[in-house]
Amino acid sequence: MKALIFDIKRFAIHDGPGIRTTLFFKGCPLICPWCHNPESRNADPQKYNHVDKIGKKEFMSEKTIGTYYTSEQLLNEILKDKIFYIESGGGITCSGGEPLFQYSFLNKFLKECRSEDIHTALDTSGYAEMEIMMKIAPLVDLFLFDIKHLDNARHKRFAGVSNDIILRNFKWLVSTGYNVTARIPVIPGINTEKKYINRLDKYLSDLLCDNFKEIHLLPYHEIGCSKYDKFNIGLIQSFEEPQAELLEEYSLVFKKSGFKTKIGG
Repeated sequence: MKALIFDIKRFAIHDGPGIRTTLFFKGCPLICPWCHNPESRNADPQKYNHVDKIGKKEFMSEKTIGTYYTSEQLLNEILKDKIFYIESGGGITCSGGEPLFQYSFLNKFLKECRSEDIHTALDTSGYAEMEIMMKIAPLVDLFLFDIKHLDNARHKRFAGVSNDIILRNFKWLVSTGYNVTARIPVIPGINTEKKYINRLDKYLSDLLCDNFKEIHLLPYHEIGCSKYDKFNIGLIQSFEEPQAELLEEYSLVFKKSGFKTKIGG
């Protein structure tokens, strides 16, 4: 059994507590047009033209994004940094793409991390059958759970799938006692209207508890836009980056409701 990984980011400090190694799983059932990692959508390895510049000269080479790893190979990669996890209270974060898209591998791999006493975080859209979520949840120390939009019609329009199963999984994780941090992309024109912010605050506040008390606001940025051409995806829609004042206003709403709120991951 192998997993398709498109990047391994060492010494990450924005994907959970402490110093972490973030593993980016390739393949995602959502098609969010604001995605910073559009190369993660396709569940197969992809070839692309890479350009290196030396002075005024350009050198083009064909490269492949996406490498297959066995569980043992991936575990050996993260064990190289175990001392940093121990010293900082860090661990590994499975991100993507959508790690649950490769559920069978993820289940095996997280069990092996458990046997090595490594803290595990799962950065997820929550789009998976309840049965899968119930099997994975006991192996995850922290869920970084994306809430893209509460309105189902808008969610379908932009993400390509219904949010029914996502919100059901979110409520189940919180109510069952698993540690959850909500991650909210902040995208002008999509989810920054005051009426919507208040609606989201009410929804999340009703779930506030000891194991769910933190929210991360993830401002949209244009850094990922160049990837759409690079990987021949085609940019469906571009957005404005949110102003600092808007992010602070957004953050203050949740802080007043009792949440620990952070701008950025």
